[in-house]
Amino acid sequence: MKPSLKTILVLVATFSSIRVVRAQEVNAYLGFGSAYDTSNGAQIETFSDGSLYKTPSMGGFFGHIGAGVFITKRLGLGTDISWRFPQGDYAGIQYRPTFYNFDAIYQPLKGRTNRFAPEFRAGIGGAHVHFFTDDDQACAQVPGCQASNHFQWHLAVATRWYVTDHLFFRPILDVHYVNNFFEFGRNWVPEYSLGIGYSLGKSQ
Repeated sequence: MKPSLKTILVLVATFSSIRVVRAQEVNAYLGFGSAYDTSNGAQIETFSDGSLYKTPSMGGFFGHIGAGVFITKRLGLGTDISWRFPQGDYAGIQYRPTFYNFDAIYQPLKGRTNRFAPEFRAGIGGAHVHFFTDDDQACAQVPGCQASNHFQWHLAVATRWYVTDHLFFRPILDVHYVNNFFEFGRNWVPEYSLGIGYSLGKSQ
């Protein structure tokens, strides 16, 4: 499931409205990277043709968008969504995983400079696995098909590296703990990405 234009506009509007109540800083970013999980090792006779199709490990090229609002110099709120750009092959059926979360953000003042701003995030959200098929018989062989939703806990470590007063690069490590992520081999899903973003009202 790709994030729709409506979803993006809602996120921007929400965090822009918080800016009105004298937030210290508002930032938004777009990134690219990958999330990884192992295969659960299952083999599925997806098309009832005698052939067994192995369930995949998760990987590939992911997009990542998000925003953060700092109410004080140390504390803020944030939201992120990441999704696999190309559809992957899951036991013969095309699929796409998506992760979304809502976080509390802590920004330690120690170690922060005008150019570097580390941040730690913790929150909750969901993981969505969408399958693309019109073959009901094939879909019935795949657990969770057509779409599967899971609760997740989210942790992240990032830093904003400012190249101007407002423009920054943002390397980040996300860790998703997805409840009962049976489509894959582990509930823990690490994600790595590098983003570019823009800040308004950055505290010096």
